Amino acid sequence: MIEICEVGPRDGLQNEKKPVSTEEKVHLIEQLIDAGIRKIEAVSFVNQKVVPQMADAEEVMKAVPKREDVTYAGLVLSRSGLERALLTPVDIVHVMIAASDQFNMRNARRTVEQGVAEQTAVMKDAGAAKRPVAGVIGTVFGCPFEGDISISRVLKIADAFLQAGCEQITLADTTGLANPIQVQAVTRAFIDEFGDHTPLGMHFHNTRGLGIANSLAAYQAGVKIFDASIAGLGGCPFAPKAVGNVCTEDLVHMFEQMGIGTGTDLNKLIQTAQWMESVMARPLDGMVYRAVGA
Repeated sequence: MIEICEVGPRDGLQNEKKPVSTEEKVHLIEQLIDAGIRKIEAVSFVNQKVVPQMADAEEVMKAVPKREDVTYAGLVLSRSGLERALLTPVDIVHVMIAASDQFNMRNARRTVEQGVAEQTAVMKDAGAAKRPVAGVIGTVFGCPFEGDISISRVLKIADAFLQAGCEQITLADTTGLANPIQVQAVTRAFIDEFGDHTPLGMHFHNTRGLGIANSLAAYQAGVKIFDASIAGLGGCPFAPKAVGNVCTEDLVHMFEQMGIGTGTDLNKLIQTAQWMESVMARPLDGMVYRAVGA
């Protein structure tokens, strides 16, 4: 059995130019829950001028179904974001930093070392407020500005996050530079360092068409937790060419064809992807939902 964290309502929509209403976001989340998704990164608490699609985070969290079997996550990039998150019923806080100095300097005017110091303080504050924290490390598999990122740097950041109280680490391929051999090497290095008892998730983008292949490589190396986005929606305002998250229904289709459970209803996910295409009024990047509709 694998676990899917659906990031469509957040990472899927954050870079879209077409406005998506609060009501449509909530309806998307309702459909995802009906399809069996049990963890959803629903919102992010970021600068509304930079990411206007996420300006209604508080309104979304007020309106989503309140269920004990559903976990809602919210992305936080700063202390001010955490303060906003703590005023909502978000179940878990996702705190992120990139493993690249150049990426961080361009987007947050901080080095990795400075960013880790700030973000671990945010994590400790979240823990003190009784909110679980997951740490997300971006540009793990390569940076569009800096090139290759050393595994040792990634492991150092992960260790700092775990020491600050993170209950899970997610490694993100921010601009889709990863390949399957690299993914397996990084995954094995992480497990060798922290053991297979430390929850490890993967967040892949399909920018160069390797998202599904990388997901399979990670699974074969021991990963059971995957971020994915309905209909392949995705993009990042801070990263050039960071398009197309791994598609939820494509990921589910692959695993179920292999006899690996996902706890979801593929037909309902496909219907949700088709509905999302109508909302966005353009063809989306998912493959399975288009094949079924052909």
